[in-house]
Amino acid sequence: MRTEKGFKVLAGEARFGKHYRMKGVTSNTLDIKISGQDTEGDLAVFEQTGLTPFGGPSLHIHPFQDEWFYVVEGTYKFRVGEETMQLTVGDTIFLPRNIPHAFMQLTDHGKMIVSYLPAGKMESFFEVTDAWENPPTPELIKAVFEDHDMLIVGPPLTRE
Repeated sequence: MRTEKGFKVLAGEARFGKHYRMKGVTSNTLDIKISGQDTEGDLAVFEQTGLTPFGGPSLHIHPFQDEWFYVVEGTYKFRVGEETMQLTVGDTIFLPRNIPHAFMQLTDHGKMIVSYLPAGKMESFFEVTDAWENPPTPELIKAVFEDHDMLIVGPPLTRE
């Protein structure tokens, strides 16, 4: 059901009180601010606190979702298709579905607002990665990405 009443999520808090750690890919924290449960799956919004300098996901695609990021703190390197660009505080980037993309945090700390349209399986993805107790194998990471409608198509970005 779509939420029929407005709500507020306090700074530093998550919609349902759970702070997800993206173990195995980075050690970033993701807080749901607007859940797919609030929007009948139309939208999910997360606050991602970057705790992994020079870390980020492998080059991947979302076949069924558009994605956008707004940088709140820090500097990031993004690849979208064949283009590479740097983003800093106040910058926004749009990543259309089916376009290979990746990012890397360039500063010690960072923070971004990340939105998925539609919400897809992203909340479940972060729940799964948060539950890992040991470093996952590349095969497990690939399988979990695929289980959540993402395809890894290349390695993570490098500093160069």
